[in-house]
Amino acid sequence: MGTATKLLDTVLDRAVVPGYSKIGYAVRRRFWPADPAPDSLVGRVAVVTGANSGLGKATVAGLAGLGATVVMVVRDLEKGERARREIVEQLPDARLELGECDVSSLASVRAFAEAFLAEHERLDVLIHNAGALPPERAETREGHEVAFATHVLGPFLLTGLLRPALVPGPGRVVFVTSGGMYAARLHGEDPQYRHGEYSGGKAYARTKRMQVVLAEQWARRLVDEGVVVHSTHPGWAATPGVSGSLPGFDRVMGPLLRSPEQGADTIVWLAAADAPGHSTGEFWHDRRTRPTHYLPWQHDDPRDRKRLWESCVRETDLAV
Repeated sequence: MGTATKLLDTVLDRAVVPGYSKIGYAVRRRFWPADPAPDSLVGRVAVVTGANSGLGKATVAGLAGLGATVVMVVRDLEKGERARREIVEQLPDARLELGECDVSSLASVRAFAEAFLAEHERLDVLIHNAGALPPERAETREGHEVAFATHVLGPFLLTGLLRPALVPGPGRVVFVTSGGMYAARLHGEDPQYRHGEYSGGKAYARTKRMQVVLAEQWARRLVDEGVVVHSTHPGWAATPGVSGSLPGFDRVMGPLLRSPEQGADTIVWLAAADAPGHSTGEFWHDRRTRPTHYLPWQHDDPRDRKRLWESCVRETDLAV
């Protein structure tokens, strides 16, 4: 990427609206890194959570189109089967399996991981895509705030449980986060919003910030095992999650929203292309690494980072 295109890319990113919308996608695709090879995932196995709609469904199709066997992790098997059939109609050779799992439930995550490991000897790509934006504070049956359980505890536990199957070399783990995390600092205290006034939007942003930090922490722990871990945000995409949770935003920004396929582009690229395998623990958007903080005083307190990891270990009882 030349100096002029780097400057244009940076301006788009800092301006937010053009960078996160389909405008940014249309401009950047003219000069971003090459697509993965058409057969880059042949013989490989991928797991995608939140796979029955939106970004998850588009990611499944993208990975399957590159030859991967994809396990579609869904809460509702009926909806998952409907999505699977729709993808197969477009990609008749797609190798798709369904896995039932509510990522916000630690018991469900354990059951899925056990079933997956019994059926598969390897895992090449793990995509943490499942998301939630609760309108009010709610807890899972296990007593965890829903956004924290869905974005943080569930992915943390699933990564740890599937760790033995991750293949050295091609192994990739991708956390699908949000540009909204720029609006939140890392909270080491009260990560589950048990005190103070609750805001679904703030809880979403806070837990998305936590995902970026967890990706960095997992990257350090898995680097010696030859497994690459990254996080990425898709920009603003037209998905059922956006229209259902943020109807006002969807109504105003609708004409500028990316398609699910455009939003999923970098997710698929991170899973399959060679370039992201040369680094680990980075934050990406539109096939380029991005800063995780824009202002010097926003950087995470190391004590909060440590508390986040310890909280995940404690709440999931995962041996790491």
